[in-house]
Amino acid sequence: MPKTKATGIRRIINAAGYSWQGMKSAYQNEAAFRQELWLLLVLGPIGCYVGETLLQKAILVTSLLFVLVVELLNSAIESVVDRIGDEHHELSGRAKDMASAAVTITLIMVVIVWGSILLA
Repeated sequence: MPKTKATGIRRIINAAGYSWQGMKSAYQNEAAFRQELWLLLVLGPIGCYVGETLLQKAILVTSLLFVLVVELLNSAIESVVDRIGDEHHELSGRAKDMASAAVTITLIMVVIVWGSILLA
């Protein structure tokens, strides 16, 4: 008998569990994710303190959260590429490099956002 898909609240609970597993896996296996998470844990409260308005506080913290989102996507891309095979392929390298570039751009965005708000 085929397994039926979860619906309603069960689907939401399952999705939350899968998300938590992904966060744990990223923390355990990805040094960059750990570093960026600690950056959020240190700078997040500072952003809440130095932001003068609720909007500034939200922008400061959200810019840090965005780095984590992009790092998770980068790690997922790297995992899929590595799963496909160990041999070097131009497209695999390109995919991993582009995902890494996305993380770099988000880190630059953090510097711009924080610099703009703190120096304004």
